[in-house]
Amino acid sequence: MNMQRTMIAALALAASLGAAANAETLKLSHQWAEGDVRHQVAQMVADDVKAAGVDLEIQIFPNQTLFKAREQYTPLSRGQLDMAVLPLSYAGGQQPAYNLTLMPGLVKNLDHADRLSHSPFMERIEEIMAEDDVMVLVHGYLAGGFGSNKGCITGPDDVKGVSIRAAGKSFEEMLAGAGASISSMASSEIYPALQTGVLDATNTSSESFLSYRLYEQLKCYTPPADTALWFMYQPMLINKTTFDDLSPEQQTALTEASTKAEAWYLEQAKQGDAVTTKAFEDAGVEIATMTPEDFEAWQVLARETAYPAFVAETEGGQELLDLALSVE
Repeated sequence: MNMQRTMIAALALAASLGAAANAETLKLSHQWAEGDVRHQVAQMVADDVKAAGVDLEIQIFPNQTLFKAREQYTPLSRGQLDMAVLPLSYAGGQQPAYNLTLMPGLVKNLDHADRLSHSPFMERIEEIMAEDDVMVLVHGYLAGGFGSNKGCITGPDDVKGVSIRAAGKSFEEMLAGAGASISSMASSEIYPALQTGVLDATNTSSESFLSYRLYEQLKCYTPPADTALWFMYQPMLINKTTFDDLSPEQQTALTEASTKAEAWYLEQAKQGDAVTTKAFEDAGVEIATMTPEDFEAWQVLARETAYPAFVAETEGGQELLDLALSVE
């Protein structure tokens, strides 16, 4: 009897080990710290997929430990990386159409951003992704603001002669049009650049302002409010062939987990703006407010700089811009 029990236990252990060995593991890369909402979105999907019991695990590599922030899209498209949470405009060099996902004055608020994510405009962006063997699992926009050590930034006149970082070509073109000196870098590089004086100011998401503790290096913060200017599309992506090669059960678990995470991502984005503003207030940083008149001045500048440049440099750019502008 004892020998029979031993054999049964051994067979059960072997089956368990065999199942573990056969489990599919996907590698997910992103650039942020583990406390950041974008990591939490990835972790939520990973936890739900694991709990589904479909022999699928997601291994998360935060803090650029697998790939540098701006170097993730190419390996993702080649299948060298399975998944990423990625500011899509970082890949604007490979696909100029992606620059429209960080275009000043295009998004009014986070609910408007969510409608944009589920519009014919985004369907066209996803068609372009598919050409690179990439697909979206979780849509999401984040709002952002300005931070500066050379006076508060609310309108275009405030950036003249200021060395500023802006994520995305379109914002860089607009800010350059206002007389700013542009320094391009990933959000993870902003803190040391401010610390060493390479930057005077920055333009990034509320989440990055908080997770990178930029309140330690800035004197004035202009958070997103009713007239927010800065919105950036930052989805969770997967290599399409990798997804297609999963079993139907694994695909279902992944898409269901992603749908749940997307709804949470939107709510957290809304809460994140308020949390970040409070953190800056608590750190003694001056808080500035962008007025509707400031916002209109930025829009006028964007129409003169970023919009025409995008159309000129992007095949089908006017059609894409019109699709985005048509979303109410």
